[in-house]
Amino acid sequence: MAGLACGSLLLLLMSLVWKEWIEIVFHVDPDRVSGGTEWLIVALASAATVIFALRARIEWRREQSATA
Repeated sequence: MAGLACGSLLLLLMSLVWKEWIEIVFHVDPDRVSGGTEWLIVALASAATVIFALRARIEWRREQSATA
């Protein structure tokens, strides 16, 4: 889970800093320069980061209590 949280955080930061990465990497313009797709990715990556981080914390705490 921690790896997924880090991956979604990386996607979030990349989308915030480098807004045209979709057009450059995939050679398509899905939203015709409106930026809507990038903001959708930011919103989804934000939600995924929070969910994965919380799940990683729950998993870590469960392991800690099992070993104690």
